[in-house]
Amino acid sequence: MTDFAQVDLRAFFVEQLRRAKVNFERALDCKHTDFDDLYPYMNEQPQFFWYKRYVAWSELLTVVRLAEELGIEWTEEFSDQQAEFIKGKVLQGKVLDQWNPEEEQEEETLSHMEE
Repeated sequence: MTDFAQVDLRAFFVEQLRRAKVNFERALDCKHTDFDDLYPYMNEQPQFFWYKRYVAWSELLTVVRLAEELGIEWTEEFSDQQAEFIKGKVLQGKVLDQWNPEEEQEEETLSHMEE
């Protein structure tokens, strides 16, 4: 059992933020997450991927809320646009489409180079 009195709270929450971010990004990319292991029979259902995204988004918002309540800066782990999406709290289509705009620009550049 961990002695939480000895844990660096800021470092702990930074790690939790990073994990929640990676988990959300994996859910966006339809990659395997721990959630898949909880409901392996649901993988065949198309709505499962939407549900998985909402669960990952909820996890991310929860970790951010706790960090804010403890006065721990969380925005430095995200791009400005990602931080704005999180502050907006609603998982809209533009969050799904624009979470990683740098990757989209790289893909567009590569596709133009191939033409």
